[in-house]
Amino acid sequence: MKLILASASPRRKEILSRIAETFEVYPSRADENIDGDLSPREAALLLARRKAESVFSLFPDAVVLGADTVVAFGGRILGKPKDKEDAMRTLALLSGKVHEVYTGWCLLSSKKRAEGAVRSEVEFNRLGDAFIREYAESGKPLDKAGSYGIQDDVRIVKRYEGSYTNIVGLPEEEIKIQLEKFGLRK
Repeated sequence: MKLILASASPRRKEILSRIAETFEVYPSRADENIDGDLSPREAALLLARRKAESVFSLFPDAVVLGADTVVAFGGRILGKPKDKEDAMRTLALLSGKVHEVYTGWCLLSSKKRAEGAVRSEVEFNRLGDAFIREYAESGKPLDKAGSYGIQDDVRIVKRYEGSYTNIVGLPEEEIKIQLEKFGLRK
């Protein structure tokens, strides 16, 4: 059975390539607007489900994997930045503090559905204004929830608890287990 990743994320594609023999990429065009009353975990799960369902409707004979990563600080969801200034504000907010990262995932086939969300905790180093400006100017934070990628620069994160790949965008350990349950293993 064919596996389809419902995401354009190069990071998700890289992680999935380590655990799936073959797969195709078909980015979802699902609505990513969410109700502000949802918890970060619920939001990540809902968005992953929407992405998987939208692509599954086009490929009903495949297994489709949808995923979405949400960064939360103080219970508030920090989405992708609107621009470099927004990225700098978010990085300054997270500087020296602890926040949560949730990646929701949803696997769909004609016979089966599995979904969940994995939580990791991240503590930032204290980031200086010059570093924040330099990082924002690089453009790297612009397509990432919370305005950063843990893999982008070792100076950002002081420590983390939980799955590293979850923070990057796809919880490799959990998805590997689920793919085996769907009969898809490397």
